[in-house]
Amino acid sequence: MKTVKIVGVPEHFNLPWHISIENGAFEKAGIDLQWTDIPEGTGKMCQLLKEGTTDIAIVLTEGIVKDIVAGNPSSIVQVYVKSPLIWGIHVSGNSKHTCLSDVEHGKVAISRFGSGSHLMAYVNAQQENWNTEALQFEIVNTIDGAVEALNHGNADYFMWERFMTQPIVDKGVFRRIGDCPTPWPCFVVAVNNKFLSENPSTVALLLKTINQTTLGFKKIPNIDQKLASKYHQKIEDIRTWLALTEWSQNSLTESELDKIQNQLFEVNIMDKKGTFAEIVKAI
Repeated sequence: MKTVKIVGVPEHFNLPWHISIENGAFEKAGIDLQWTDIPEGTGKMCQLLKEGTTDIAIVLTEGIVKDIVAGNPSSIVQVYVKSPLIWGIHVSGNSKHTCLSDVEHGKVAISRFGSGSHLMAYVNAQQENWNTEALQFEIVNTIDGAVEALNHGNADYFMWERFMTQPIVDKGVFRRIGDCPTPWPCFVVAVNNKFLSENPSTVALLLKTINQTTLGFKKIPNIDQKLASKYHQKIEDIRTWLALTEWSQNSLTESELDKIQNQLFEVNIMDKKGTFAEIVKAI
């Protein structure tokens, strides 16, 4: 039995991994998959990959691309979710801000630098024709930290996956003033290069196993109810999310990588670009 350490956000996208662990699919493949939830998000997961504290991470595409080019010794081995991530743009429920233009000069709450909430603030600002060099940030670590920062006026807005924040919006703690979908596939499987070079067959077997689950995920009986219960969502919101979400069993393409790097380079998040061979590895 090969032990594999893997991390991901505690969100509905990753339920296929938990189902595969619970039904013994990885164990049957000879893999002891040890999952750890990382509520801090992609920035923290990139750090764990870089340190070798984890072998594999299910991370936001733009975050790991930036980090690999900056020296993270890891590689993208597959797209996990090919549909865009829809980032909700949120203000405090009692905020005076009512539309996107109101927060153009406001401070952005982010989980940490290099996280999706950080990088997507630049993407959103670029799409809105704001001055990206004028963006200001408040590090809040988690959604709970964002609630506190927005309620106390330490930040003006916070970007996070809109369905995961829907219960907070429903309670009136947050108010959503806009959406910003990623212009690329949102989640990828990234592997520490040392682990990958030493265990290529294990990684290939792991991908084959999770791909079998994601291929039939939407057809699992009552999966909408299971998702709604586990992630405290309304059933109608989960059904909308399921209709919008598509998992992948394929590699990231060179054109997709070019699009990501070009956009991040344009807003000075990246000061150089990496090659396809440096960032993406075929398994």
